[in-house]
Amino acid sequence: MAFNLKETIEDLVVANRILSRENVVDAYGHVSVRNPDNPQRFLLSRARAPEAIEADDILEFAFDGEPVDAKGRRPYLERFIHAAIFAVRPDVQSVVHSHSRDVIPFGITGATLRPVMHTCACIGFDVPVWDTQPKFGDTDMLVSNMAMGRDLAARLGVNATALMRGHGSVAVGASLREAVHTAVSLNLNAGFQIKAAALGRVTFLTKGEVDKVNGGQRPYVGVERAWEYWCLRAGLPYRKLG
Repeated sequence: MAFNLKETIEDLVVANRILSRENVVDAYGHVSVRNPDNPQRFLLSRARAPEAIEADDILEFAFDGEPVDAKGRRPYLERFIHAAIFAVRPDVQSVVHSHSRDVIPFGITGATLRPVMHTCACIGFDVPVWDTQPKFGDTDMLVSNMAMGRDLAARLGVNATALMRGHGSVAVGASLREAVHTAVSLNLNAGFQIKAAALGRVTFLTKGEVDKVNGGQRPYVGVERAWEYWCLRAGLPYRKLG
């Protein structure tokens, strides 16, 4: 079942609240979704803390990263992350950018982040790291233009997630709920891996195990079960999908 524009905006508000409740975003970070009425546009809030976002905060953007009609409201500076990924990944319906704390160490140490638990296989077997230095040199580390957005999108490639050195990460999905699920899983997996490494040698999921998990029922059943659970935890209404 596809949501109409009003329902999509409502789900986007819920997504922001869930990501905040699950400690993926705090005052910073954002989540977007393609416009169901026009796949060449996407929806993203004005610049505001995710926990505070309401339906009236949602703006429509073109793939150059500019709002169609900002109505005097200030957009996120890093909206170019979303624009660039949507432009080159027609399979992606939603993008999450966050600075989730357990993920940050893996982007600055050279330690490889890989799935250690079956429910986190959605992050992908390989999680690439994007670094601004090789192409852009010393910057303020923010993705503040389309050139940087496109470079990040190229590093993400066909993957579900990518880390950003000294900054954060991105997670994408074939639906808004799937992107949120992947973003939460990325943070959880990072925490599990850090704890496991302190105990000894980590046994990661194999490539075959990751493929089997992602090819099973998880893409629908697991995501919907998690979404309902997160709605309850955040005190939000749950709209059943399908």
